[in-house]
Amino acid sequence: MKPEATAVAFTWHQLKFEELLGLVQRAEALGYAAAYVDGDVSQLASLGERDVLDGWTVTTALAQRTARIQLASIRLVHHWNAARLAQAIATFELIAPGRQRAFLAIGAHPADRAFGLPFPPAADRIAWLDETLAALRALWRGEVVTRRGRFVALERARVRPALASPPPIELAAAGPHMLALVAEHADAWNINVVPLADRVAAADRAFEAACAKRSRAPVSVARVLQIFARPRLAPGSAALTEAFRRFHPWFEAVPDREIPRAVLCGGDAAARAQLARMRAELRLDLPVVDLTGLPAPEAAEALELFAPSGSRG
Repeated sequence: MKPEATAVAFTWHQLKFEELLGLVQRAEALGYAAAYVDGDVSQLASLGERDVLDGWTVTTALAQRTARIQLASIRLVHHWNAARLAQAIATFELIAPGRQRAFLAIGAHPADRAFGLPFPPAADRIAWLDETLAALRALWRGEVVTRRGRFVALERARVRPALASPPPIELAAAGPHMLALVAEHADAWNINVVPLADRVAAADRAFEAACAKRSRAPVSVARVLQIFARPRLAPGSAALTEAFRRFHPWFEAVPDREIPRAVLCGGDAAARAQLARMRAELRLDLPVVDLTGLPAPEAAEALELFAPSGSRG
């Protein structure tokens, strides 16, 4: 990862594919390191009858129409057989080497049941992800893998091609049990915490404890954090609060008064300064500027605003 690397996110199915493609291509031209797009979904709510596009399909399509930028869309453990996921990721790596971030999580949408997907309790999904991650690593090494776990059952499974340089495994995590998986398996920690210093510090303490148990240096894990961006909106405005609440329902416990400190807002200069401050204060290797929900023309302007140093214009 280059110094001062920056990524961008477009999620929640707010854009048509043609708009998304144009924005990701522009992000690549501006020097962004990665683009995060929608991942595994089933019945995730969208606006009205807006199309809900499958994340894996979209990611592979984007890879064929860009040349350099890394691509990430979240894989949810209960949507995949472990060997099938290992094979899909290995195939992507063969077609577009070094272009993907293997971004995984346990998911949080009981509506998955509508698609016939299993949705066990969170503790079980964490155990499932633990078994899956161990299987992925072995399969990518080219091993013949047999597993008889609670959730991953493989009988002499093998993935070809083996990967001499597998993609970085990135896990979204906030609580101690998921942070233990980050310490055990991950190359990157997607810090699933509102970007406020005191909130991130609490997660840091749990992560450092998990690393200490495994004799792993916390600095060996890259730090990634998604930061909501609304540069045109004023701090404390009703529009800013509404937008944050709409696209971050999992942060419902954050008081309204704290939202402006967690968002890139308040005009161009203030928003850029806020990004620089968060990068330093939260020790981020890869801040992800979250442009979710912005119409494509506004998102394009924001891409120019937050582009890595020396790339604007």
